[in-house]
Amino acid sequence: MAVEVLPEPSLPITPRRLGRNLLRSNPIIAIAVICLTVIVLMAIFAPLLAPHDPQFLAPANRLKPASAEFPLGTDAYGRDVLSRIIYGGRISLLIGLGSAVFSIVIGLAIGLVSGFFKWVDAVMMRIMDGLMAIPGILLAIAVVSLSGASLTTVLIAITIPEVPRVARLVRSVVLTAREEPYVEAAISVGTSLPKIMWRHLMPNTIAPLIVQGTYVCASAILTEAILSFLGAGISPEIPTWGNIMAEGRAFFQIKPSLIFWPGLMLSIAILSVNLIGDAARDALDPRMKQREARP
Repeated sequence: MAVEVLPEPSLPITPRRLGRNLLRSNPIIAIAVICLTVIVLMAIFAPLLAPHDPQFLAPANRLKPASAEFPLGTDAYGRDVLSRIIYGGRISLLIGLGSAVFSIVIGLAIGLVSGFFKWVDAVMMRIMDGLMAIPGILLAIAVVSLSGASLTTVLIAITIPEVPRVARLVRSVVLTAREEPYVEAAISVGTSLPKIMWRHLMPNTIAPLIVQGTYVCASAILTEAILSFLGAGISPEIPTWGNIMAEGRAFFQIKPSLIFWPGLMLSIAILSVNLIGDAARDALDPRMKQREARP
């Protein structure tokens, strides 16, 4: 008599298990996590790490080379470049994380409703298509120009173009999940719509939203730097990586380090977030697991 061997039940995905699997899968991912952790800690403890006030003007010290007092030299206004780079990570990371959170929350709500109700889908997706037809950077510049440059305005301007992408991702997942037998059974027994969305549909969106959130974070950090570099972002006296590079471009030929160091920090941050996002996608995608399990 043949004995059927049942497959072992898969353990639920938790942030701890996901993080452990990511670190074990590839040493490059571990390096990316370490780099991103260092940048985050540097931004959090900026008042303790920065040797000088990043906004203190000292014209007598303008464009000084690297020294013991100023490890990365000074800018055209005599401000310590290292201190400004350390503090600049605060704005960049805050906008990246904030844009990811807000775009996921808003896009999740729109995607759930649009994917479940066809009459809402016909209206909302046309609005999302209209927003996606406008280049994100142009839409962000228009919002900042109309409302004025501030942290809140820049955060809103960067979040708006990301919402349609998240909404369409959630909608695609919901369109597939709502045809599943367990969802149809919940509808047939009279389960309330909020409960169906919260307990049966939303859990299916968690894995793709984790991956999408990392890409939104990296894109938002880059967009903020572009806006600041173009003069349409945060006020120039507030240190951000984009502002530092924008102020240093006029002195690039005599002091290229004014652009090199903030550009390096920006590149490391974006690359680390993207690598973590790619690893999360591979870890959460069942097709990738099946491909790796094949001999």
